[in-house]
Amino acid sequence: MKSVLIPLAPGFEDLEAVTLIDLLRRAGIEVVSAGLHVGLIEGSRGVRVQPDATLDEVMARDFDMIALPGGMPGAEHLKNDARVQTLLRRLGGAGKYTAAICAAPIALAQAGLLDGKRATSYPGFVEKLGLPNTTCLNDPVVVDGKVATSRGPGTAMDFALTLIELLVGKSARDQVEAGLVRP
Repeated sequence: MKSVLIPLAPGFEDLEAVTLIDLLRRAGIEVVSAGLHVGLIEGSRGVRVQPDATLDEVMARDFDMIALPGGMPGAEHLKNDARVQTLLRRLGGAGKYTAAICAAPIALAQAGLLDGKRATSYPGFVEKLGLPNTTCLNDPVVVDGKVATSRGPGTAMDFALTLIELLVGKSARDQVEAGLVRP
């Protein structure tokens, strides 16, 4: 079974985190939400989530992907957390998927994972970093090698479906998407 780590930092984007967790689990993927601290983590819109574990508890685990929800100040917390940076570099270096939506691609940039890549983010977030070897796009979802990025809350469902396809294939994506009754 494929596994995905979703770190939750205070101020995460509620819609993105819950959509990622929900859709990936619908595809039969093991999702571990891990809080940067013990206890409830409050999102940017006030939704409180009890993570499955703390980040410290899962640091030694091997995952197939790490997916970062955006939101502010959640994305800043992810960018500045040494444990998150260690995990991003470890998974990226091992040829595993790293993914981020909204403002969270700034954490990928901090880990050096956007160098030489095409990426997207919430308008202005990646662009303002001035990364000379990163091509900033306005597409809803961008996959470049083992790095996946997306724009924001409105693209969360498309992003989650793309991650499903990357991990377990198009038929799993199609099955999950059919159950969502999207127009």
